[in-house]
Amino acid sequence: MAHSKVENTFSLAQVKGGLKRHVERLAGTIGPRSLYKPQRLEKAASYIQELLEEEGFTVEFQEYSLWKTPVRNLVVYLEGAPHEPYYLVGAHYDTVSHTPGADDNASAVAVALELAHLIAQGVLKSVGPLAIAFFTLEEPPTFGTPLMGSRVYASWARREGHAIRGALVLEMVGYYCREPGCQSYPPFIRQLLGLPKVGNFIGIIGDGKSRKLVENLETAFKRRPELPVHSLVVPFRGYLLPATRLSDNASFWDKGYPAVMITDTAYYRNPNYHTSRDTPDTLDYSAMAQLVKSLASFLTLFWRPL
Repeated sequence: MAHSKVENTFSLAQVKGGLKRHVERLAGTIGPRSLYKPQRLEKAASYIQELLEEEGFTVEFQEYSLWKTPVRNLVVYLEGAPHEPYYLVGAHYDTVSHTPGADDNASAVAVALELAHLIAQGVLKSVGPLAIAFFTLEEPPTFGTPLMGSRVYASWARREGHAIRGALVLEMVGYYCREPGCQSYPPFIRQLLGLPKVGNFIGIIGDGKSRKLVENLETAFKRRPELPVHSLVVPFRGYLLPATRLSDNASFWDKGYPAVMITDTAYYRNPNYHTSRDTPDTLDYSAMAQLVKSLASFLTLFWRPL
């Protein structure tokens, strides 16, 4: 049977349970995890490391310091990455100083961890080079600086000559709303693209160089209509629509790599953004489990060696 026809089957209930455990650990037990709370930031990194190592993965680190505080990215490489052209799935695990950060960004870390779990268990077959990365210091005071974890990674990858086929950046993927008017957008975007007034979908945002990646992701995600998908391609590395540059995807755009932000649209939907109300009980774990399934569909269709 051709690989593109193979369907990955797994229990959404088990994935949902795993997602909830990760979010409750990160945003509940650990809580705010930032440069201002370095012990908690390291607890989050250790939790991610321990889970990945329990699954049998070798975890590599990118370590550096700021304000005499050691910080680190954590990366797992599969099937020849980073020495062969590879996809990257990434999420930042830090928060702003005062928020538990359930949606921003424990939700994304949880999805990446569950994807890794499916690979480790052999449910999602490894058929091509892949990196799964957990970035530090996406949030202020380092946002937009060379000290962002994703900028450290993307700069290193460019220096080392990595061929990143596409970076799939998960940024706030857990909040959904279904009341008309609960979803907002930058000016004129909804009218131009015919987007819904409800926030029951996942968004995929890429720059001009990432158009094919956006199209492939949307093709795969539409095979799973339980979680609707809408996409946007912005020119000039997103500078015409600054909100599209507010996550780790911009780190890869600025180094010339195809990249997308996969998102619930953050503050355009979630009223708890960057507040103490961003707690585990506000997330939709069923929708997050469907996102894991959509990502698995993408990797099944397009995760092949060149």
